Amino acid sequence: MSQDAHHRGVFAISVAADMVAMQIQNLRVYERRGLVDPDRSSGGNRLYSPADIEVLHRIRDLLAEGLNLAGISKVLELERSVARLRDENARLRGALQ
Repeated sequence: MSQDAHHRGVFAISVAADMVAMQIQNLRVYERRGLVDPDRSSGGNRLYSPADIEVLHRIRDLLAEGLNLAGISKVLELERSVARLRDENARLRGALQ
């Protein structure tokens, strides 16, 4: 799957909720808290991408470990930072070779 396809919203909120075994209202809360940012259809409906589904699975796992939403927000932010740094490190190593 291309990077663009991985981040393109394709799943309606009801499908996304079923995929991650969560209630629809929880997905709305996570969006309001900035934990996920689904695309919107021309009619304004939320469309979740495969990348969003991965984040929702991670949220579910962190909730199961006892973190609250503020803690989850920090964990997700740190994980994104680590991923960016790893990508940058790999890019720089490639440039040196």
